[in-house]
Amino acid sequence: MARRVVVTGLGLVTPVGVGVKTAWNNLLKGHCGIVSLTDQPAFDSLPVKIAALVPRGSKDQGQFSASEWLDPGDDRVMATFTQYAIAAARQALQDANWAPSCVHEKERTGVCIGSGMGSFEDIVSTSIAFTSGGPRKVSPMFVPKILINMAAGHLTMKYGFQGPNHAVSTACTTGAHSIGDAMRFIQYGDADVMVAGGTEACVHPLAIAGFARAKSLATGYETKPTEASRPFDQDRAGFVMGEGSGIMVLEEYEHAKKRGVPIYAELKGYGLSGDAHHMTAPPQSGLGAINSMKRALTASNLTPADIDYVNAHATSTSVGDAAENNAIKTVFDGQWDRINVSSTKGATGHLLGAAGSVEAIFTVLAVKNNILPPTLNLYQLSNKEEFNLNYVPLKAQSDKIIRAALTNSFGFGGTNATLCFAKLD
Repeated sequence: MARRVVVTGLGLVTPVGVGVKTAWNNLLKGHCGIVSLTDQPAFDSLPVKIAALVPRGSKDQGQFSASEWLDPGDDRVMATFTQYAIAAARQALQDANWAPSCVHEKERTGVCIGSGMGSFEDIVSTSIAFTSGGPRKVSPMFVPKILINMAAGHLTMKYGFQGPNHAVSTACTTGAHSIGDAMRFIQYGDADVMVAGGTEACVHPLAIAGFARAKSLATGYETKPTEASRPFDQDRAGFVMGEGSGIMVLEEYEHAKKRGVPIYAELKGYGLSGDAHHMTAPPQSGLGAINSMKRALTASNLTPADIDYVNAHATSTSVGDAAENNAIKTVFDGQWDRINVSSTKGATGHLLGAAGSVEAIFTVLAVKNNILPPTLNLYQLSNKEEFNLNYVPLKAQSDKIIRAALTNSFGFGGTNATLCFAKLD
């Protein structure tokens, strides 16, 4: 029998705030972290000039500054995506009260942190420097800063963790895959504690230009950026790029119980699938999403009737939201009157490689607190016969018990993952 895995620590760096309490409270209040980039000349020539940015400023105000969240000198050797991961991981470890000092505990603690795109800024700036000045203009820190696994690597070195040192890079499914893989490391005995999640910091003109050319982004919202991300709404027309990190501490149940630490929820199941369909678009039926949700339920030994909430991947694209909605309705056939669905991307934008882990944390908090986070900017459903579930429009809902929940993540290349969290039995 596989070992049980629970969540004992959470950490967030997001566009709606830095720190779990700040981010969660702002999410429930309907705060949106999407801002205009029209004041930044580097974005002048782009057709899209909005993004969901981590707020910069004082730690006490729930904002990010490297000097307050990191050790001296970290900002010189770490790319921004790594900085966000370290800040979120420190929160999660402190929250879990896990600071192993003996060799055995360090050997039984691992890290699994991934990123979808890594450090675009370092790649672009170094390419320009190399082209104009040759190899002498390339920093010796260039390669170590851009490697996807450096967020995990730096964390293991800071804390001396000698268990699995793993990194995932599966586009927008990265954060969920990282948590799911970490769960299995614990289940199969590779570790007793895992620090897991995703991180991203690629709001860069080149990245936005690429997604814009692919017609993936919402356009025309420079004067009203908070209205741009509209999951399930009839006017949805693309996602909004975002940045941030979500990290959680996962722990073998008996290990956590012995320590006497508070437990947020149990991670009951993990399902994966591939669409085998298209580079960027899901099949209309949502077959890949159906498979990942069903596999997560099977691994959890739960049925659709046991699930009260689905945190949808729903990025605010016309095709993607419809396909996921079809998938949810297929899996929860017979439960349409009671299943609740929301997408927190209306508030955070799409955090790419960090999306799955940030949304997993929001899902854990929903289960823990019996609160459904809202779908912002959902004013009018495009087809009320097709979209006929409770999508928690505009305002959080706290009138339901959430026994268990799924959170979905889907990425380019047709890669899918679903995590299932539940109240501890």
